[in-house]
Amino acid sequence: MTPRPPSDDSTQKNGDGPQRTGTAGKKATADKAVAKKAAAAKKATAPAKKAPAKKAVAEKAATKKANTKKAVAKKAVAKKAVAKKAVAKKAVAKKTTARKTAVVKATTPEEALSPAVSPAVHASDRARLIDGTHHDPHAVLGAHPVPGGVAVRVFRPYAQSVTLVTDDLRTELHDDGGGFFSVLLPPTDVPAYRLLVSYEGATQETEDAYRFLPALGELDLHLIGEGRHEQLWQVLGAHPMTHQGVTGTRFAVWAPNARGVRVAGGFNHWDGSGHAMRSLGSSGVWELFVPGIGEGELYKFEITRPDGSRTLRADPLARRTEVPPHTSSVVHVSRHEWHDEEWLAHRGDTPVHEAPFSVYEVHLPSWRPGLTYRRLAEQLPGYVKELGFTHVELMPIAEHPFGGSWGYQVTGFYAPTARLGTPDDFKYLVDALHQAGIGVLMDWVPAHFPRDEWALAEFDGRPLYEPADPLRAAHPDWGTLEFDYGRREVRNFLVANAVYWCEEFHIDGLRVDAVASMLYLDYSREYGQWRPNQHGGRENLDAVAFLQEMNATVYRRNPGVVTVAEESTAWDGVTRATHHPGPSGFGGLGFGLKWNMGWMHDSLQYMAHEPVHRSYHHDEMTFSMVYAYSENYVLPISHDEVVHGKRSLVSKMPGDWWQQRANLRAYLGFMWSHPGKQLLFMGQEFAQGSEWSEARGPDWWLLDPGYGASADHRGVLDLVRELNTVYRGTPALWQRDTEPSGFQWVTGDSADDNVLAFLRFDADGTPLLAVSHFSPVVRHDYRLGVPDDVPAWHEVLNTDLARYGGSDVHNPDPLKPEPTPWHGRPASIRLTLPPLSTVWLRPA
Repeated sequence: MTPRPPSDDSTQKNGDGPQRTGTAGKKATADKAVAKKAAAAKKATAPAKKAPAKKAVAEKAATKKANTKKAVAKKAVAKKAVAKKAVAKKAVAKKTTARKTAVVKATTPEEALSPAVSPAVHASDRARLIDGTHHDPHAVLGAHPVPGGVAVRVFRPYAQSVTLVTDDLRTELHDDGGGFFSVLLPPTDVPAYRLLVSYEGATQETEDAYRFLPALGELDLHLIGEGRHEQLWQVLGAHPMTHQGVTGTRFAVWAPNARGVRVAGGFNHWDGSGHAMRSLGSSGVWELFVPGIGEGELYKFEITRPDGSRTLRADPLARRTEVPPHTSSVVHVSRHEWHDEEWLAHRGDTPVHEAPFSVYEVHLPSWRPGLTYRRLAEQLPGYVKELGFTHVELMPIAEHPFGGSWGYQVTGFYAPTARLGTPDDFKYLVDALHQAGIGVLMDWVPAHFPRDEWALAEFDGRPLYEPADPLRAAHPDWGTLEFDYGRREVRNFLVANAVYWCEEFHIDGLRVDAVASMLYLDYSREYGQWRPNQHGGRENLDAVAFLQEMNATVYRRNPGVVTVAEESTAWDGVTRATHHPGPSGFGGLGFGLKWNMGWMHDSLQYMAHEPVHRSYHHDEMTFSMVYAYSENYVLPISHDEVVHGKRSLVSKMPGDWWQQRANLRAYLGFMWSHPGKQLLFMGQEFAQGSEWSEARGPDWWLLDPGYGASADHRGVLDLVRELNTVYRGTPALWQRDTEPSGFQWVTGDSADDNVLAFLRFDADGTPLLAVSHFSPVVRHDYRLGVPDDVPAWHEVLNTDLARYGGSDVHNPDPLKPEPTPWHGRPASIRLTLPPLSTVWLRPA
């Protein structure tokens, strides 16, 4: 489809075309004007052809002399009009013939002596193009059929000359001043052409960006308008492609409030004047195909705001960025070839909540500082596999300007951070982890975004990604802006982003940050600082709808993927299906798992007490079982618990160095046996004494054999490995994690002894007995009630063994039940409880 030329407006504005009227007299006047213009043209360009003009003059004189009667006069006028019309047509035909024989000569506005429009850009369009406020530059620039030929208009600031080149034509365009060039070609179809643009000291041959049709389809724009484009990253942003047989890059951005948008980058010396984008109707999307631009080019969008000011913005859907502190977006093409087919084929075989799931949380830049994605791929998979974790959770992944934010103030939602390499390098790391049999979760942050002036804040001059209401927009805790979840395009941006990481990078799960701050309108706000919803409540109904849509979409499109909510309140139904309403009337949020923040706070608080005081805080270890089956839980010991003065995990424990390590080992044993999945932050697996710092990472030197106390740290590391090994091989510890029938207390009230004992059952009813003893004494012949259908129990894990750094008190022989009722059970066993320990026993 050929773009429509602005022929009517141009004709009227330039004053070169005939004035249309509705009467025969006016028609004759027009014919007369055409004939005179044609005669003048013949006189100037072809002197040998004066005869037709002289003949017309003679006929005119004869007619006037015979004009004595009214009827004769009318006949003469008619004859005169016919004669003039014939002369005009003849003149036009002869002029066209003459032009065809000399097409290499440019036809400038001054030389356009036919009844045609001037090819120059009209003054009003010039002003809008210069100001960056033209919504449809393609209707003005490029090649357009006009009365009398084809007008070609080019805007190339700083160019000295522009020459149009086709297969059989080479024409220099007229310099109209201000960077504008134009030419009027003979009447023909719009040709395929190239431009030779000469600057001072250089000449560039290029395609004209304004001769191409839109590279976005109507279906894409329709889905964007509805907020339902689940692969939004494939249409917005920068995409190298071949369009109408020409290679280049399509740029597209959503900026509905902008008066104009231009692309600026290294390819145009960061002056977007010559690369204005067109607005694609009511979608709010601006688009431009730039030929000759490919992978690796830096770019931003130059946006003219509603008030006429300009702002230079990074691409919200950029798939690659510069290394911070630089902020440009980078045109990217992925060339990674995946080799994780077997992993993807089987990751959904067992639902996550019914499978072993122990997570090693990693801050990638500091795990081993200085390693790139590819170097991490050489070391991280082997380390995690050797320790027996089933998954890693990676942070930070999405691009962020300030490293100290740990990735929680995102500016590049679709770009892996460039600090460690390219997007393909990150894919290489994920691929290596999958080939090692390790799932990959990433921290995902849809709750807020920073106010950086080159990113999302007031992106097109008005609140766009954030709510217009300042009370709703400003996040009170972090100085950031919240997303406007009520706007369908913003929800689409975030939902598609979740899908993007799962589909483009094969991510196996999203740990969604700060869900509580999204769910409540009054989160961290005082009275008067928030407005209730339409029902008068404090629930953010738009955020609820967004989370439901995100979860439903991710699970539908990517079987085997899990979403995990970091949610710290008692919101009902975080892990309930979205189509199942609960007591509150809401459908579930649809997450697969939820962080059990209550268990984390309570259990760490209990462990911080001296053993002599723990009997008074026994409920802090048992209360979690009151609500353990209200959601599908993860038990998180994350980075948040070992920074900012909170101390490392081992340093939270009371007592001397031996007791601290013993407490830590007992706590980890209790954690791995408690209903729920496990998450442990890096460095805690070997009892790092100092709290974590992103500047230096874990203290790996503690494991160096040359360090005198390395055996103490290696003992804890060996225990974590053993916990994961036994855990994965014991279905009772994970198969019925979300079913109350998979758990039974043996004793939950032995506060004076600091003892907790319970049974876990797998799908077949096979039990595991877990006993945690949080007192620094040995308890001999400690009696526990057990089922009477198990002939004997044997110890499969003991955190006090010497190889872990313990006192090596254990139960080497099978323990046979005695017919002595205890703890409400018909049989009991007597065992030795080591000091500050957790012991696991299975049927012998």
